[in-house]
Amino acid sequence: MSITKQRQQTAYLALAKDFGYTSPMQGPRITKVVVSSGVGKKRDKKQLEVIEDRLAKITGQKPSARPAKISIASFKVREGDTVGLQVTLRGARMFDFIDKLIHIALPRTRDFRGLKSSTIDDMGNMTIGIKENTIFPETSDEDLKDVFGFAVTIVTTAKSKAEAEVFLRHIGMPLIIDSGVKR
Repeated sequence: MSITKQRQQTAYLALAKDFGYTSPMQGPRITKVVVSSGVGKKRDKKQLEVIEDRLAKITGQKPSARPAKISIASFKVREGDTVGLQVTLRGARMFDFIDKLIHIALPRTRDFRGLKSSTIDDMGNMTIGIKENTIFPETSDEDLKDVFGFAVTIVTTAKSKAEAEVFLRHIGMPLIIDSGVKR
């Protein structure tokens, strides 16, 4: 059993006093993790295949292509062109991915001091932008010319930002307190 899943199961006991839960079903849980990447102006099929292959290696699941809904002439995008790739993780893969993200990938990020609590929205979901796919050990470091970024959204059942922040800290997410001052 993954570390994150064990901590999620103990979250009710840890948070019940602070948030007034009367039933374990009221405690927040992670429902899914969505990993998405925009492919931009990559008209080259090989580059699109590289991004698709790397996302599949990182998440353990084949990404689905996201087509453009409408044609936009100024962006040279036709309706139906692939503009992004997305993977939705649930269950054991989701917990394994979160463990890998917290314990392996994020510490490998350059100048990593923690994630800002402003990445949590008002509905209790957390979105992390990752600039380089090379922080994951599955990607080979020799292919540095094909570096791309992607977003990881952790969807929870928390009812507020404060509840989600306490829950995510409990499961081991390295959150720092925002001072509000931009550097």
